[in-house]
Amino acid sequence: MIEIGGLEKSTLIDYPGRVAATVFLLGCNFRCPFCYSSELVLPEKISRQPRIPEKTFFAFLKERQELLDGVVICGGEATLQKDLPDFMKKIRDLGYLLKLDTNGSNPEMLKRLMKEGLVDYIAMDVKSSKQKYDLAAGVKVDIGKIEKSIQILKKGKTDYEFRTTVVPTIHVKEDILSIAKWIGGDPSTGSGQGKYYLQNFRGEKTIDLKFERVKPYPKDFLSEIQKEISPFFEICEVRD
Repeated sequence: MIEIGGLEKSTLIDYPGRVAATVFLLGCNFRCPFCYSSELVLPEKISRQPRIPEKTFFAFLKERQELLDGVVICGGEATLQKDLPDFMKKIRDLGYLLKLDTNGSNPEMLKRLMKEGLVDYIAMDVKSSKQKYDLAAGVKVDIGKIEKSIQILKKGKTDYEFRTTVVPTIHVKEDILSIAKWIGGDPSTGSGQGKYYLQNFRGEKTIDLKFERVKPYPKDFLSEIQKEISPFFEICEVRD
């Protein structure tokens, strides 16, 4: 049984180029201190979070078939839920496109979803450079699994993007340069690979309350980095 902790009934920004609904699944294996979805992550808050029954969710999707193009599945970390493939198949059977947001910690699930044709677009959060991954994730991370997920996406046929939320006190310019070299193509060949987006931090209801007092980087700072790392990617942009 999938545990649904929230539903945004319509969004124009979560699924590129599509009108979509976003469903939020409960539970996460990371504790990113700057995360603003603590009600989907922290067990003590999850226990108080109202659930949306699957029956109610699918009744909503049936009603909106003429109005929505797709469904975005995020969390928490959706790939932790073992029933995710069956859940996505039910959505697919209603004719919806599917986008998955993930932290990349479960490459086996990613590979299965792609192999079974259950996902049309994957957005993977790359938390930081390899050296500072644990700091950004708030837990000890198996970096080998993160690297495996990166390679699965780069070598697969499913449309994908990488993205990083840039957080003062955690990221400096050198971290983003390191990420670009890690996940991007080889600029010396004259062609980058994939899509990479820099997202500015928002200090709202963060897991670590200290981050609510952290001011975001100026947009000009992110734009300067974006220009420097663009050769590594086909598309590299700053998102608000």
